[in-house]
Amino acid sequence: MAITRIGNIANTLPDDSISNSKFTDIVNFKNIIINGDMSIAQRGTSATGKTSSGIYTVDRIQSGISSAGTWTQSQSTDVPTGQGFATSLKMDCTTALGSLGSSNRLQISQKFEGQNLQYLKKGTSSAESLTLSFWVKSNKTGTYICEIYDTDNTRHIAKSYTISSADTWEKKTITYAGDTSGALDNDNAESLSVFFWLVAGSDFTSGTLATSWASITNANRAAGQTVNLADSTSNYINITGVQLEAGTTASDFEFLPYDVNLRRCQRYCHRVQGISGDQKAIGSGFCSDTTRAAITVIHPVTMRAEPTITEASIEIAHGPSSASSVSLGGDTDETLNVSTLLLDADSGAPFTSGDGVRARIASSTSAFLQLDAEL
Repeated sequence: MAITRIGNIANTLPDDSISNSKFTDIVNFKNIIINGDMSIAQRGTSATGKTSSGIYTVDRIQSGISSAGTWTQSQSTDVPTGQGFATSLKMDCTTALGSLGSSNRLQISQKFEGQNLQYLKKGTSSAESLTLSFWVKSNKTGTYICEIYDTDNTRHIAKSYTISSADTWEKKTITYAGDTSGALDNDNAESLSVFFWLVAGSDFTSGTLATSWASITNANRAAGQTVNLADSTSNYINITGVQLEAGTTASDFEFLPYDVNLRRCQRYCHRVQGISGDQKAIGSGFCSDTTRAAITVIHPVTMRAEPTITEASIEIAHGPSSASSVSLGGDTDETLNVSTLLLDADSGAPFTSGDGVRARIASSTSAFLQLDAEL
């Protein structure tokens, strides 16, 4: 038998028990990217006709589009075989742009809070290198650019990679030197971003690629990009397994349990989606008088900042079978903070003061409540 001691407590373990050395690779949130396996898509699994910037499907993945064709973005089940991934992000061109204007661009990106990056020691002589690894597949071979962008200090660094074989999953690894200039702010605002360039007009390609950290010059951001992914409606790109970590080598992708990944995403967006045939309760409260109800909705996690709210078909239910529709910002005053949504709803219904009520999402696939605190 082997004896291990934790504090003053001795535990008896069998001789073949797992030694501490076996735990060195346990998940420790080494991946700066959130949702790099593209498994969480609270807003939906497909969005069509996209011509402008936004987050449309996969959580935390921003599309930056400026006059660069029309796109369908989806959470795809096309993944590299045998790597453990179930989903990828797909960008599919549906209206082409064969001749690029100087300011045309298409990127996918993710932004990071500065307070999560202090261990990178950016702006000091001990600044950590960063290694980006990911799986990618496209019909369009050629040279693409990945850029790290420091918002706090308007600095950047960019490296190229090549898709060599059409319609084939390939793993790419890129290492960026640490930056000894420009410390990142220790707050909940955007400090650093990663950009995957897919379309780049001459405003972004006419200089020399910034392969070392430098003050941002637009012409140097995507210099050397040979691919215009918008030049044909046959074009697409899939990406998954995105990992950004401190150090000069890429480790195996850090898979997180679904619930852990979801909660990390809900810091930035929490969406309750309606379904046909059932209502979803979102909060409870009481009737403050005969026409008004005070209701508390508790966020599943503390959000990054006070969120903005969008909704459709919110109902106030009272009694065994009665419900009244309300419109946030119309019938209802809302008080938002990082933890709760407080509704003071005027439904005009014949309430009884002091009775209990609940807020719910109506029985409809078009009904929803969304709280957004994205960077």
